[in-house]
Amino acid sequence: MVISLITSAPEASLVPYSATLDVPYELVEHVSWLLHARRQELNSPWRRLGCFKQALLALAHLRKNETFAQVGAGFGVSEATAWRYVDETLDVLAAWAPGLHESLTGLGEGDFVIVDGSLIPIDRTGADEPYYSMKHRRHGMNVQVIARPDGTPLWFSRALPGRTHDLTAARVHGIVQACLTRQILVLADRAYQGAGATVRTPYYHHRIQPAHYQQFNRDHARLRAPGERAFARLKSWKLLRRARCSTNRISRIVQAIHALLTCDYSG
Repeated sequence: MVISLITSAPEASLVPYSATLDVPYELVEHVSWLLHARRQELNSPWRRLGCFKQALLALAHLRKNETFAQVGAGFGVSEATAWRYVDETLDVLAAWAPGLHESLTGLGEGDFVIVDGSLIPIDRTGADEPYYSMKHRRHGMNVQVIARPDGTPLWFSRALPGRTHDLTAARVHGIVQACLTRQILVLADRAYQGAGATVRTPYYHHRIQPAHYQQFNRDHARLRAPGERAFARLKSWKLLRRARCSTNRISRIVQAIHALLTCDYSG
């Protein structure tokens, strides 16, 4: 289902026009109820926009990566007000994102998960060396994911500077130890070589290895492939295809979008 919204063109005059947002109507309602609860908690019932329109504004910003000036003009509020609305919505949603140990609840010996890392591209200059990934040849933030065998994301990590190696990130976030404690098998790519514990990675130079090594790599790749869906779903929210915000906000944005991907709004 799509829902109507008013957004704005990128010209300096910011002329409004009609558009659509490709998210379920029920999701917007769900977010609006969370915002309503926050307003009740703060005893702040009156705002320029109601809860539903605030939710719609925030989701439009995340989904379409429009600037605050553009999305604010579309909803008839200032750029600063749009920023505050989005910031509040991110706080509300991020609070619902599961933690690492919570996401692994119910898993144990005999289960396996897929661990992978991805770069969230950011708008930075060449002087920002810690954020430059030699692997991707661009600036960004390193985010790790733990996914189910079908690619459903269980947990996204906080964002680290882009030059952080995937294995280092996995250790910093405690992924290796958490899975070892529960005896959960982890399938990961060659970037995690040397992790030990319950982590299984492909063999190097498998083409010159015995046949059973080659078969192991083929089976490993087949089982690990669905993990790519987790980041594909995350980056379907276009803000994370090239983030223009402060690097300090990216972790919260990832958590907020994870909450959107996993929230149950059917009831």
